[in-house]
Amino acid sequence: MERELVQKTKVETAPVTLITGTSSGFGMLTAISLAKQGYRVAATMRDLSRNGELVNLAEQAGVADRLHYMRLDVTDSDSIQAAVATVLQIYGRIDMLVNNAGFAVGGFIEEVSMDDWRRQMETNLFGLIGMTRAVIPVMRKQQQGLIINLSSVSGLSGFPGYAPYAASKFAVEGFTESLRHEMTSFGIRVVLVEPGAYRTPIWDKGLGEIHRSDDSPYKDKLDAVLRYSRHAGQTAPDPQEVADLIVRIARMRSPRLRYALGKGSRLLIFGKTLLPWKWLEWIIARGLK
Repeated sequence: MERELVQKTKVETAPVTLITGTSSGFGMLTAISLAKQGYRVAATMRDLSRNGELVNLAEQAGVADRLHYMRLDVTDSDSIQAAVATVLQIYGRIDMLVNNAGFAVGGFIEEVSMDDWRRQMETNLFGLIGMTRAVIPVMRKQQQGLIINLSSVSGLSGFPGYAPYAASKFAVEGFTESLRHEMTSFGIRVVLVEPGAYRTPIWDKGLGEIHRSDDSPYKDKLDAVLRYSRHAGQTAPDPQEVADLIVRIARMRSPRLRYALGKGSRLLIFGKTLLPWKWLEWIIARGLK
């Protein structure tokens, strides 16, 4: 009886995190990593039939009982409200939100349709905003919480061929800066994680979203972008680094606003801060030769 009471108390006091986009990549690895640290994880994804890999990893790690799998489409406000309500019904609180869901639309600006521009923003920006707005009242009443927004090195510097993705991440950066100012007095910490290139499915998905045609005036430039992107994806570091960083941030009492990591991220930030734009432009153009 006493042992059961202790176990129940541990479950009730364990911190709760809601993570979007956990079917692959950073979201999946973060769900496992936080569960290993004792978190109760609401692992959400748009298509629950794609949870097989996450389920297997959770079983292998011995944390299957700490994950609750939920359908969540961040572009659907009803889906967002239902997911948050379900988490509260099950766990009674939300201590941490990881806004990870996202994808990349590629192509040169003239050739990307307005529908695809809107689709990019609906997921990467408006979906993130919708999730954030849904959990703020919960965290505000708790007088504590942590919101981590997954941005990108593309939110710090735009690259040719990925303008829709860069625009969405630049917007996430500005939104998060404002959010951090607004949440400080309520005990809610707000953090940006800005990965560079990592070995995640977003590279394959992003390349699949590239808009191209054989008679395009941008064909040669786009081919160079595709070559560079494939090479970057193949030589990128282990995405577990990002999940490990999120675990470290979760433990911090006063995390800073930005955490850039990954191949070339810090160098790019240094270059953009200190180099004349023409020099940086020349370096990027040379890299696409």
